[in-house]
Parts: sequence; C-alpha cells; structure tokens
Amino acid sequence: MPLLPERTLPSVTARPQAPRSSDLAKLDALLIVVSEDIPAAAWKRLPRGAWLSAERARRNVRAGATLSARLDNRAHTLLVLGVLAPDATPFAALRLAGQMIKEATGAQATRIGAQVVAKDAAQAAVAREAIAAATLAAGFAMPSFKSGRDSASLPRSLVQFGAANVDGTRVTAATSEGNNLARWLTALPGNELDALSYRKRIASLARREGWRMRFYDTRALVKEGAGAFLAVAQGSENRDAGIVHLEYKPERTPGTQLVSLVGKGICFDTGGTNLKAHKSMLDMHTDMEGSAVALGTLLALTRLRAPFAVDCWLAISENRIGPKAYKPQDVVKAANGTSIHVIHTDAEGRMVLADTLVLAARRDPALILDFATLTGACVNALTERYSGIFTNRPQWRDVLERAGVASGERTWCFPMDADFDSDLESPLADILQCTTEGKGDHILAARFLNRFVPASVAWAHIDLAASQRAGGLGHINTEITGFGVRYAVNLLLEQRILERAAGAAA
Repeated sequence: MPLLPERTLPSVTARPQAPRSSDLAKLDALLIVVSEDIPAAAWKRLPRGAWLSAERARRNVRAGATLSARLDNRAHTLLVLGVLAPDATPFAALRLAGQMIKEATGAQATRIGAQVVAKDAAQAAVAREAIAAATLAAGFAMPSFKSGRDSASLPRSLVQFGAANVDGTRVTAATSEGNNLARWLTALPGNELDALSYRKRIASLARREGWRMRFYDTRALVKEGAGAFLAVAQGSENRDAGIVHLEYKPERTPGTQLVSLVGKGICFDTGGTNLKAHKSMLDMHTDMEGSAVALGTLLALTRLRAPFAVDCWLAISENRIGPKAYKPQDVVKAANGTSIHVIHTDAEGRMVLADTLVLAARRDPALILDFATLTGACVNALTERYSGIFTNRPQWRDVLERAGVASGERTWCFPMDADFDSDLESPLADILQCTTEGKGDHILAARFLNRFVPASVAWAHIDLAASQRAGGLGHINTEITGFGVRYAVNLLLEQRILERAAGAAA
C-alpha cells in the first residue's frame, strides 16, 4: 500500500454545443439532467428526447429519480436521465448526480458525458458542478488489499456538453482531491494507519506540498503540560502519539489572517478501560476521520492558493486498554491549567482535542475550526445526514448553516448556552470530562471543549455525525463520506467568514 493515494483524477472538459452522434459514439454513458418543469420543446435538444419524455411520463419518474436506456447507436451508449426539482438544493443535485454516476459506473462506463437542461443558468451551474463532483469522487480508487487485479472500471473522463467553460471545476477538483484524501486515509485499517505510520504519511504529504511541519511528541507535550492528551496516549504500549502542526502560508501576502484547522486523530479506539463492545469497536479505525478531514481541507485550500494562512493541528493517538491506561476518577491537568475529572475513558476525543485547541489558540488565529467524530448523541439527534455545529459566536449561526446548504454538506447548529456547564461541575476538579448519562452529550462535549478556547478566539466545532453512512451521502457512494472538506472550503472562501471575524475583532 503506498504512503499516499494516487493524485490522478478524471479529466473534465467542456463543449458549448449539444452532443452529436459522433460524440455519443465515443462515450460509454451520457448523463442527462433535466429540470422537472422544462417545456416540451426542450426535450428535442436531447438524444432520444421524445422517447425519454414519454418514458419518464409513463414510469412517473419524479424529481430525484432516474431512468436508464441504451442508445441504438453502434456503441450502445448508456443514457441516464435524472430529474431535478425546480427548487432543488445543492444537496439534492449532488444526491441525484451520485445516483446517476453509480448507474453509469455499474455499467463499467469510463468515458462519460453530461448534458443539463435546467430552468435557468444558476440551476444548470449547480447541476454541472454536482455531476463533476460525483465523477471525481467515483473516479478515485479507495484502498484495497484484495489479491489479484481489481477488475472495477473507474471513470476516466467527463465531457460537459452545453457548457461554455469549466471555470467552476477548479474549486470542485480541489475539494474533491481533499475529500478523496480524507476518505482514503479513513478507510485504511488500524494496522496500516497507526500513530507512527500516520505521521510518516503526513510528513510525506507535507514535503510534497511545501508545508512546514512540527511534531509535538510525548516529551514535548509533557513540557507543554498537555495532561489531557497524555492521559489518553499513556494506554498505548508504544510512544508514537503526539500532535502534528502543519503550516500553509500564501505567496507574497504577508500579514494575512490565520485560520486553524483542528482534527481528532484517534487511529483506533478500544474505549480504553471502559472497553467498547464488539459491534461498537468494529469500525473504530475510522475514529481519526476528523484529522483526515482537516488534512483534506488544508490540501484543498493549498490547491486553491487560499489568500490567508492556515494552521492544521492533528491530535494523533490511539485509545488502548492496558496497565497504564487512564481510568475513571483520575484527575489530570490540561495545557491551559484546567483540571479535568475523568468519568469515562471512551470520551477520549474531547481529551485529546482539549490540549490541541489550547496549542492552536496560542497562535491567536482569527478562527478555529475543529472536526471530530465525537459523539453518538449527535448521530442520534441528526442521523448521518447532517453534522452538528457548535460555536462561541452565536451570531454566526446563519452563515454556518448557510455554508452547509451551499456546499451540499448540511449542518445544524446546536445550543451552546452557559447554563449547560452546571452538568459538568465536579467536586474534585475544575470540570467533569462528561456525565454518567448520555443525554445531550454532544452539547456537553462542546461546552467542555469551549473551556480550552479563549473567548477572544472565534471557534466552531463540527461533530461529524455524517462521517459514515451506509450507501454513502450526497454524491459520495462510499460508506466513508469525508464530510467536511466541501463545507469548510465553502465557509472560508465563498461565505467569507473571515471577514466577519475581522469585523468582530475591530
């Protein structure tokens, strides 16, 4: 298995005209997206348009659904029709695109075309972007350890017909590469991605991308007073755990604002002394997905030459059981001096994030975004379709949710009122790690983390409830979704949240 995934993505090109017979003969599949209410005359612009219109009516294919047929040309090109509602959200467009590309790849299509007939130019642009994103995700090979050659065919090219250019594909390609990296790392089994090998992969990526890298090993963390992180790490027999700090700086733009991306990187989570049951532990090699999303976001921002500086802090450890593992009722002290009363060793994510947030905040960023597969309570509240957002800037809730709508990675803001802190009062220490009950644990976890971010630093915590979903989510057809990269790029570059941060600071 290579240290890093291959960087090759399917090519995406544009042609202003509709597909001709000679074009169709070169394609394995043509994906056609139509708005539900297009006029009858518009069907004439599509291959076999009259038949598709009649067949759609006969089968009662409604918005969000598809139908497939074979052209009677020499190549027997597959047509996949997808119907989009006039008021479709970006998520709905991504979901439809994911269904369509799944049908095409199921038929071994590698050369794909796309044609969109939408209600207006804005919807057409959303649909084309969704098709491109779905193709770039499907064209990526996830880790495989099967013997012999893999016979699966991946998309190699996409031609967008009726599109003047592919200007928007630059952002899509960057976010796709970041998402692909996040999914690839998360899918690696625990014996392939332990704390040491993870650090080696990150170091290789840092050299390739020109990022500055520093590693805080356990000795350095002792000096920093990072007792919360070290409590989790001490259960591992080896001493490979630590916090990785990566730096991206834009070219020729000194004095820019700093964004800090923080990620939970628990490479395997047994639950520690409070050992998980088998089914709960089975997929715990994926408990590092928050760090993979932070890393994928850094990669996407680097590709897009973001005009601001980016720190990336990755809390990399395992949560093991052993004679030195931390225990309930232990009291440890975090790097900012806060004493923590341990209640449950399976609440390790908030422990490693606590010290990582302290280190990130010391560099006085304009904004900290942290990503973590943190609580089952958030999944219970939202299912795996949304991820939860918590922030110390309640006035930002609208923009935090708007980025979810615009990116198609949907989020929901939960309350962060100070009176929740009464549930975390400890008779022994400054704060309880968690409660013995599970109710509202996603909110209490966020209130716990809030203790390690100065009020002067804007912060948003993303509890990745949508990190895994059977059948995938949106345009991603793998169970591991890599949720968060599209969201963060949209929040930082499209919603321009740093301008809000600058205004608040002023």
